[in-house]
Amino acid sequence: MSIPRLTSGRRFDPANLFRPTSLAVIGLEADASVKTLANLALSGFKGPIHQLHSIAELPEGVDVCMLSLPADEIGAAMTVMAERNCFAAIIPGPADELRAHAMRTGVRALGPYSFGLCVPKLGLNATRSHIQPQAGKLALVTQSSAISRAVIDWAEPNGVGFSHIVGVGNNHDIGYGMVLDWLSRDPGTGAILLDIRRIKNHRLFLSAARAAARLRPVVAIRAGTRTEDPTGASDMALEAALRRAGVLCVNRLEDLLAAAETLSRAKPVRTDTLAIVSTAIGPGRLASDAVLRAGLALCPNETISEHVPAEELAATAFGLAASGTVGGVLVVHAPTGLKDEATIASLTRPHPEQRAPVLFCVLGETHGAVHRNTLAKAGLPVFATPEQAVRGFEHLVLDRRNRAAARELPSSTVMEVTPDKAWVRRLFRDVRMDGRLALTQDESLDVLAAYGIPTVPTRMAASPDDAAAAADSVGYPVAVKLRDNARPGTRPPGGLVLDLMDAAQVTAAARLLAAKEPERPLLVQHQAGRARELAIRVSDDVGFGPVISFGSGGTAANPQDRAMDLPPLNLTLAEQLIRRCRAGAMLGRDLRDRPAASTDAVAGTLVRISQLIVDFPEIAVLDLPALFADARGVVAADAWVKLRGAEETPPPLAIAPYPQELVTCRVLGNESITIRPIRPEDAEAHGAFFSRLSPQDIRYRFFSAIRELSKEQVARLTQVDYDREMAFVAVRDTTGEITGVVRLVCEPNGRSAEFAVIVQADMKGRGLATALMKRVIDWGRQKGLQEITGQILADNAPMLAFIRHLGFTVHRMPDDPEVMESRLELVAG
Repeated sequence: MSIPRLTSGRRFDPANLFRPTSLAVIGLEADASVKTLANLALSGFKGPIHQLHSIAELPEGVDVCMLSLPADEIGAAMTVMAERNCFAAIIPGPADELRAHAMRTGVRALGPYSFGLCVPKLGLNATRSHIQPQAGKLALVTQSSAISRAVIDWAEPNGVGFSHIVGVGNNHDIGYGMVLDWLSRDPGTGAILLDIRRIKNHRLFLSAARAAARLRPVVAIRAGTRTEDPTGASDMALEAALRRAGVLCVNRLEDLLAAAETLSRAKPVRTDTLAIVSTAIGPGRLASDAVLRAGLALCPNETISEHVPAEELAATAFGLAASGTVGGVLVVHAPTGLKDEATIASLTRPHPEQRAPVLFCVLGETHGAVHRNTLAKAGLPVFATPEQAVRGFEHLVLDRRNRAAARELPSSTVMEVTPDKAWVRRLFRDVRMDGRLALTQDESLDVLAAYGIPTVPTRMAASPDDAAAAADSVGYPVAVKLRDNARPGTRPPGGLVLDLMDAAQVTAAARLLAAKEPERPLLVQHQAGRARELAIRVSDDVGFGPVISFGSGGTAANPQDRAMDLPPLNLTLAEQLIRRCRAGAMLGRDLRDRPAASTDAVAGTLVRISQLIVDFPEIAVLDLPALFADARGVVAADAWVKLRGAEETPPPLAIAPYPQELVTCRVLGNESITIRPIRPEDAEAHGAFFSRLSPQDIRYRFFSAIRELSKEQVARLTQVDYDREMAFVAVRDTTGEITGVVRLVCEPNGRSAEFAVIVQADMKGRGLATALMKRVIDWGRQKGLQEITGQILADNAPMLAFIRHLGFTVHRMPDDPEVMESRLELVAG
C-alpha cells in the first residue's frame, strides 16, 4: 500500500518521540491503554492527550501515537499516521512486520511489546508502570517489562529518579542505537542502564553505546546468554563488544541496582583505594574483608572505631574524601538508638570540598531502613550491608577502568601490514575450483605467511622416499604428518609423528603414515623448539560477526582460560586482549622450563590476523592451534582456514575498520601531502599539531582559549567511529607531521552533519583547507547526507569568505549575534 506524498515535508524527528508535546492513545479497550491512560492522568503531562477508539479519529500533527490494536491492524494504522503527519509510535502489543511498515510509511516505532515511554521531567508516563517514577538523572532502556517494573520499584524507596524510561520491546524498528544517541546528548541524563535480551543492529548498537559511554556511565545486563549458548561463547562476544564500547557489563540484577545506586549518585573515582570509616569494629572488618575479596586496595589509613561522635564521623569521612589520598570512602554505621538522627543529619550536609566519592552503609531493617531513606532522599548512595556497599564501589572502579580503556591513547607506532593479497586471492580461487572450502595445513600456513606471520618451514613429500630429502631441507628435528584439510581436533588419530632426528627415522615414519593413507601426500615440518604454545581462533558470533579468541594452545590448552575481542585490532587492543587471559598475562615471565616470550610478537600476530579477516570476509573460520612464542618471536606450526560458501553472505564487522581506501596523496607547491582518515595512533602527532596553532586559530576553532588538550580530548578527537563521523588529517610525507584537520560529525537523524576545519599557519593560502573541505564534502555526499552545517565566529572574516567560496550560505545565529551558521545543501529536497 502506498501513501500520498506529504506536502508538509514533515518526517520522523527523535525529539517528537523523546520530548513530545502531544500524544494519542488508540484502542481504549485494551488493557495497555487503560493502564497507560491512568498513568498519564497522574503524571501531569501538560500537552493534549487524544483518547481515541479508532485510528480514523487521529488529528493532524500529533507527536506520538500509542497503538493498542490487533497485530494485523498495525500496518494500516501506521499508514494513517503518516498521512496525518504523526511519525512516532509506541506498540505495546504484537505487530506483524513492524519494520517493513516503518520502512514503507516513514513512521518509526518502539516495539512490539514495548513497555512504553516515561519522561518524568515532562510529566509524561506513557507506560504500564505500577508506580509513578520520580524525575532524576538515571535512564533505563529495557526490553523486559518485568525488569522495568523491578527497577522502578527499587528506585521509589531509594529515592532514585529517572530522566527517561524507554521500553524498546522486541526492538523490531527503533532499537538501542537511536535511544542511546538521544540519551548521550541529553544533559539531564547522568547514567544509563541497559537491559539487553536481543540486539537487532549490532554495529549501530556498538557505535551508539561507545558514543554514550564517552560522556556518561553505561551499565548493561543481559539475561539468557548461558541458556542460549551453554559454551559461553556468545556471552564472551557480548562482553568483548561492550568492553570495546566502554560499557560496564553485569550478570545479576542486584549488581545492576548497585551500579545504578553508585553511578547515578556518587562522584567518579580516580583510584581503587577505599577508606572505611565505621562506628563499630565488627561491621568495619566485614567491609575490609569485602574490599580485599574484591581485589581492591584498602586504604592504610582506614578509620575503625566503636564510638565516633556524630560531628567526628562526618568530619573524618569527608576529610578523607577531600584529602586526595583515597579513591573513595565507605561510612559504615550501626544504629545504637543514641544520637542516630544527629549522626545521619551530619552526613547529609553539603561538603563542597569533597573530591572522592563517599558511600554509606546503614545496618538494620527497623531503624536502619529509616536512616537509609533519609540518606537516599539527600541523594547519597546508601546500602544495607557492607558487602553491597563495597560492590557498589567496585562498580565505580570497573566503570572507570572500562571507559578509560576505551579512551586509552595507543602508542604512535602504527603496524603497517603489507600482505600479498593478490596471492591469497588466487589461492582461495584455486581452492574453490578444486571443489573445496577448507584449506590444507600447508595452504593455511601459506596464507599466514602472506600476512607476515612466521611459519615453520614445511615441505610436501609425494612419497615416503621423498620425505628424507624434505627433512634435510627444513632442518632437524622434524615432524611428519598426513596432509589434511580437516579441522584441528577432528583429524583422525595417528596422523602425526614427532621428534624425528635423522633421515632413517623420517623414512620409517613416512612409510608408516603412507600405509594408513596411501593416497594422501605427506607434510614434513621443522619442529618448533620448546616455547610457549598459544592458540588463536577466528569464528563468527551470531550477532557481532567475526570474533578473535586467544588463549593457551597444545596439550596445555584450557577452554576456560581464553579472552575474546572484535576486529579490527591495533597493537594496543591486541596487548589488552593478551593480558586478559592467564596464558597471555604470564608471557613476560619465566614459567618452569619455558622462558619468557615476546608479547610484542604475539600482539603483532593478532593484528595481522585481524587485518586478514578485514581484507577477506569470505574466511568463515581461521584456527591457529599451535603458535609457538619465545623471546625471539613467534612461529606458527599448524593452521586451518575454511572459506564461506559461494552463496553465503559474510556478516559485517561489528566495528568499522580503518577506511584505507580513502587515503589520497597530492602535491601542494613543492611538498607532498597525504590526506587520510585519522586513526588512534595519531594522538601524539595531533597533540604536537595543536601546540603549533596560534591562540587566535584555537579560539576560532574551539570558540574559547585552550592552552592544552587533555588526554580525554585527544582520545575523542583521534578515536573516530567511522560509521558516524569522519576526520581527515593532512600529513607531511617528509616528517609525518599533521598540518591540518577537517572533521564532519553526523547528527542522529542521518541527514545532516557539522564540520570543523583548521590548518597550521605555514600551510594557509596553499590550498590545503580547500583540499580538506572538498574531501570531507565528498565523504558526506557518499554517506547520503543532505546538508552540512558549521558555526563560525562572526569576527573570523577569512573563514567566512572561504566557506562562501565553497558554496555555503551564511546567516547570523538568532540567539547569539557573535556566531554565524553556514550551510551547504548536498541533496535537493
